[in-house]
Amino acid sequence: MRARLLAWAIVGAAAAMPLCGAQDVRLRIEVPGRAPAPMPPAVVWLKPLQPVAPAAVPPRKTYTLTQKNRSFIPHLLVVTVGTQVQFPNEDPFYHNVFSLFDGKRFDLGLYEAGSSKEVTFSREGVSYIFCNIHPEMSAVVLALSTPLYAVADANNAFALRNIPPGDYQLHIWIEGIPQSVLEHESRPVRFPPLMVDLGELAVPISRTGKSSHTNEFGNSYDPEPHQPY
Repeated sequence: MRARLLAWAIVGAAAAMPLCGAQDVRLRIEVPGRAPAPMPPAVVWLKPLQPVAPAAVPPRKTYTLTQKNRSFIPHLLVVTVGTQVQFPNEDPFYHNVFSLFDGKRFDLGLYEAGSSKEVTFSREGVSYIFCNIHPEMSAVVLALSTPLYAVADANNAFALRNIPPGDYQLHIWIEGIPQSVLEHESRPVRFPPLMVDLGELAVPISRTGKSSHTNEFGNSYDPEPHQPY
């Protein structure tokens, strides 16, 4: 299904910000013929195509991807390159967190309840995170080289804060959509605009099911895994 990506700037919305001319930019994905409905998790971000006034970057905080009730909380975490993420185990049994994908490859091994390990996401990319014991557990860490990003809300809308005027390359990520498809949806944009129609997104956003995955050894999970203690 095709969708339409709309963008508009609220001039003066960032009047309290110290950056001259900076503003808030809002985007929304609209699906023709369908009322707004929850989509898979989605993120948009801007990369400057020319030097612009530096964006205000909030102080780096500690990021945490908690393992609790056989789930990762939150499911999606967006960080800037170089950020360290903590992986505490708050379940009363072992977990084995790993990622074998392009963003960051790692295997934290078995670790027990009440302990924590950490990973530094040192380069840009998408890391799909799983547990080698519990196949129902999954999460995504998206590491970006820009602080100009936003995560979609329940209405498929994005709010990019304090954007300096200039030319950018707009990127989008939607969970479940192949990266090769999403790369074709990247496009140049200029802010500040008035109302801007960024055209159609040729991505199958109606997809709702989760794809299956193998364990860290490339094998299927045991339907009744033995829980190590």
